[in-house]
Formats: sequence, structure tokens, C-alpha cells
Amino acid sequence: MRYDAIVLGGGIVGLATAYEMLLRDPRRHVIVCEKEAALATHQTGRNSGVLHSGIYYKPGSLKATNCRAGKALMEQFCREQSIPYDICGKVIVAVEPAELPQLEKIYQRGQANGVRCERIGRERLLELEPYCAGIEAIHVPEAGIVDYRQVSEKLADSIRQRGGEIWLNAKVLSITELESETAVETTAGALVGEIAINCCGLYSDRVARLSGANPEAKIVPFRGEYFELRPEAERLCRNLIYPVPDLSFPFLGVHFTRMIHGGVECGPNAVMALAREGYGKLDVNLRDLWESISYGGFRKLAWRHWKAGLQEFYRSCSRTAFLRSLQRLMPEIQATDISSAPAGIRAQAIAPSGDLVDDFLIQRAGRMVNVLNAPSPAATSSLQIAKTIVDTL
Repeated sequence: MRYDAIVLGGGIVGLATAYEMLLRDPRRHVIVCEKEAALATHQTGRNSGVLHSGIYYKPGSLKATNCRAGKALMEQFCREQSIPYDICGKVIVAVEPAELPQLEKIYQRGQANGVRCERIGRERLLELEPYCAGIEAIHVPEAGIVDYRQVSEKLADSIRQRGGEIWLNAKVLSITELESETAVETTAGALVGEIAINCCGLYSDRVARLSGANPEAKIVPFRGEYFELRPEAERLCRNLIYPVPDLSFPFLGVHFTRMIHGGVECGPNAVMALAREGYGKLDVNLRDLWESISYGGFRKLAWRHWKAGLQEFYRSCSRTAFLRSLQRLMPEIQATDISSAPAGIRAQAIAPSGDLVDDFLIQRAGRMVNVLNAPSPAATSSLQIAKTIVDTL
């Protein structure tokens, strides 16, 4: 089976990449290989569904540039495909004076990135979110919500309509670089392509190594646990409420997110998972766990930030501690107002230095492009990331 391009990974980045290739040249023979029995089952289908504005990211970074352009492309795609989305706006809230310098830094980043946003006081904040705590906030009216699983389904439909193929239950077993081609062996069959693109998310580093590449950064899985507001408590949150994050971490903190199909999600925290697909607290994969704890980069990270790690672990174990994090933003919320919701896993690349890789990481090696770090806002940015990948090729 010979193709012009083989895309590995059926999440939103892989699907967007195949879609972009066929948009540029419908004569191309493109195939997407996904190891699961359905598309978008991991990071794409388990996130909060936020259309991010790009306010948090360092100006000039891949996250900043791809998020801004990608959001516009995503909104256009949703309009063309009749996918519901809502530009509902969000607030980033400072609850104490010590957070104001960081709030100003985020505001300045937003200005530099071209994000429409404004500093607001408590009176305006209460007009937007009447039950929210906070002394000041940033209002970002252009943030929104969408269902990225639905976007992925439309991308898949468009790929098939343009003659592309999608294989499910096609786990990558081996990759061999030939003189002018790349051979890929999967559980669904063997393929040969002129080029291959690794968009395997949680397994992107392993797939890169299968091809002979030696990526420095390694994926360590972090589980994000969620609760949701019970229907009678949904009145407490109108749209999106975020805390002031620590910009030294790529995590945005526990927040409230109204969902496009109804309901309000609360979370996530960020605790190291014991398996790359460890959605349950007791899910353990010994290979995954050993790969994480034996990695020098992870041990340096853990030593440097052990206090923050313990706090996240405690919040994972204690519903009361999680509730206190929510009450910091919304004092009226009570334990009876929340119920457990499905968790997600973030594929976070960690450098050998122990630093969390904060930007998207896309590297070419021979006839293969490896997307080695594409956490949030990758879903928002996916259509622009696809353009970046195809430009690289």
C-alpha cells in the first residue's frame, strides 16, 4: 500500500494535517493511521473544549502564533461545517493583591499577541460572573467553547470525501527509512509512504524513536481530574472563569468551563499519571511508570517542584482540597454542588534539564516530521499547526 503521506495518530492534529495536505493538492494519496477503534479518543476527546485566545503564551512562540491564527481558522471551519461554537468570553481572576503583578504580565502578553482583552475591577467582574470572587480580572471576550470531537469527525469526513483513507485499529509496530520512502508496519497492515508525520500525542516520543530519531524530550503523562456542577448549581458560572496561573508552568490551574452541549466542568488539577492512558487513579502500566521515574529530566523536575507536586497529589486524593480550590474562585460552591467527571491525560514533554517544554515542539528527521509536544492549546491551534507541518515538508 503506497501513499504520498502517512499520518500517524487520529487526534485533531493528525486529522488537521491530513486535511491540509488534501486541501493543497487533492491528487495526493494520504492515509491516517489510528491505534484505537475510534478517532479523537485521548487528548482531543477529553479536554475542556475551550477556544483559546492566546493570551497566556510568550509573544513570538509557536503557541502564541499558531493559537491566534488557528483560532480564526477553527471558527471559519466550524461555520463552514455547521459545527456549534460560542464566543462566550472568559475572565482571569486575581483573588488577592499578590496576584496582581502576574495578572498584569498576562495582560501585557495579551496585548503583545493581539488579543482583545481589558483589565476590569470587581464591579465589572460581578456583572459578568455574579458569584465569582476576585479583586481584579482580565476580561477576554473573544474566548469561546466548541466540541473538538465533533470537529474531528467533520475533519475525518472531509478527508474521506477528498479521497483520503483512515485506518482504525492500526497501531504502529515499526518504521523503516528507505532510500526514497518510509515503510510503516501497523497492526492493520503494512504501508509505504514518501513522507510520514508523527502526531501520536501520548506516544509521540516512542514513535519518533521507532523511526530512528532520538528526541531529547520525553513524554510524561499528567492526569487532569475534573468535577462538574450539578444542574441546580450551574447558575453559579455563566461562562469561563480562570485563576491567575503560574507562568513558569504550562498548566492553567483549576477553573470553571461552560460546555458547548450544556453543563459546567470544574478542573483540572495536574498530577503525574501512573500510565500513559491512566485515566483512573489506580491505572498502572509498569513500563510507562518506570520510563517516567527513571528519566533524569523528570527526577530533576520532581526535586525542583516537589512542594507543588505534593499539593497536586493531595488535591487528587482529597475531594475537600479540590473543593477548596474551587471555592477560592467561587466561595458559594458546596460539596453537594459537584460530582465526579471523566479525567483526561496531558502528554507533557520534559527536557533533560528538568524543564517542562512550554512551547509546541515540531522536528523533522529525514522523511518524517515528529510533533513531540502539542498540549493545550493544540486543539484550538490544530488547523494552523497543520499548515506549519505541511510547510515544513
